[in-house]
Amino acid sequence: MKIIDAHAHLWLRQDTEVNGMKIQTLDNGRSLFMGEVRQMVPPFITDGRNTAEIFLSNMDYAQVSAAVITQEYIDGLQNDYLLEVQRKYPNRFFCCGMVDARRPGYFKHAEELIRQGFASIKLPAPRLILPDRRVYLTGDEMMQMFHLMEQHDILFSVELADGAEQVPEMEEIIAECPRLRVAIGHFGMVTRAGWQEQIKLARHPNVMIESGGITWLFNDEFYPFTGAVWAIKEAASLAGMEKLMWGSDYPRTITAITYRMSYDFIVKSNLLTDEEKSLFLGENAKRFYGFTDLEELPYIKNMSE
Repeated sequence: MKIIDAHAHLWLRQDTEVNGMKIQTLDNGRSLFMGEVRQMVPPFITDGRNTAEIFLSNMDYAQVSAAVITQEYIDGLQNDYLLEVQRKYPNRFFCCGMVDARRPGYFKHAEELIRQGFASIKLPAPRLILPDRRVYLTGDEMMQMFHLMEQHDILFSVELADGAEQVPEMEEIIAECPRLRVAIGHFGMVTRAGWQEQIKLARHPNVMIESGGITWLFNDEFYPFTGAVWAIKEAASLAGMEKLMWGSDYPRTITAITYRMSYDFIVKSNLLTDEEKSLFLGENAKRFYGFTDLEELPYIKNMSE
């Protein structure tokens, strides 16, 4: 079984603002995050540089063949670095570009990202619900961008606000752009009321769900995240196991668990069949993102074994 991570992050430095609040890399893996100091990455990443090379070391150790690198406004736009990563490691990473849709004029930026070679554009849609206004996913400039993406077969990676708040907007986008491929993240914000409505969007032919952040959402329960496995089974009953993909939300989640732990609770569960595990952990993402020539990674025995 070759494993693919459908939701991870990379950056060289965080230096941005969200809703007027600063996010900035400090030292020892910490960041200033919207008014408080948070452990953003593991403390041994002393300079806070969340690089492709560090992630590849984690991937090789955990036997993860490839990963989808998504983006979030809390990290700042990382397009320049991710374009470099994509060109340097084309068989290991599928990188998403990102526009700042909080400000008008982003359509031109989307055109430039596509010209540069990005095969996906990401939007953290909950961040578009601003304190003083809301940027709708169905606005004129947004729909212009989605039509462009559909025309060029550019995948749309998105997370949605809790529950069904942005689901009607997504339904309108899917109806208007039926060939647009869509990956919905954070497993529909599972653990929040109404999360199943986001999962049901995957009943559309070109829509998939990825589980980035599922261990964060079930952090109170913690390993082996049995509630998360039951949620995966419920989602499969709503949309089919062939529409679901594993994602880690690396590196933020590995401040609490190891990278391997972010998927081996699936491997060790007796609630899923071997076929379901294979689909969820790799086969679905391989098909959806078009990965080829996946790495065959050996198991490296720990010193503690």
